[in-house]
Amino acid sequence: MRVVLQRVSRARVAVDGRDVARIGRGFLLLVGAGRDDRPGEPERLAEKVANLRVFP
Repeated sequence: MRVVLQRVSRARVAVDGRDVARIGRGFLLLVGAGRDDRPGEPERLAEKVANLRVFP
């Protein structure tokens, strides 16, 4: 499982050309999961991201 954290000025999610979500300035998380991921991996990564110290 991988997580990429990216600072954005704006972002949106489009499905079939229609916006289903959008944000202004903030953080975009790209999350990749695989069949071989262990149980508890999502919780571990969520905790890690929640406790990141991000500076401007």
